Amino acid sequence: MKLPDSKDFWSGLMLIAIGAVAVLMARDYPFGTALRMGAGFFPVVLGVLLVLFGIFFMARGMRSSEKIEGGWSPRALVVLPLAFVLFGILMEYAGFIPAMLVLMVGSAAAGTEFRLGEVAALSVFLTVLCVALFIWALGLPYPLIVGM
Repeated sequence: MKLPDSKDFWSGLMLIAIGAVAVLMARDYPFGTALRMGAGFFPVVLGVLLVLFGIFFMARGMRSSEKIEGGWSPRALVVLPLAFVLFGILMEYAGFIPAMLVLMVGSAAAGTEFRLGEVAALSVFLTVLCVALFIWALGLPYPLIVGM
């Protein structure tokens, strides 16, 4: 029997694997109830949802003939991990705002359709949104800019 080579089949398999690992890792945590959630509630529910979506995508992939288009981007393989590392370093030494801006610009730079004006506008908008959500609404103790 030949394995399907459609995008949906393999993305479904990946979702099933990630969901199963999440459920397995959370099996020792207390589950709780919907009103009093335990530490295992969110990972188990999210893992089960991922498995269900994975089954849906795998079934769709068995009927689809859309092939996987190969190709590796050396730029993305270098720039994305670098952006993540810089984010981690800048969170400690520069603050939340510079770290978010570097992460978003770096992530966009990994693609082939990088336009500085669009990336700058979107990065500023998303950084303001992240500051409003994580710092002000959730009250996470990250400094916006170190030294201020």
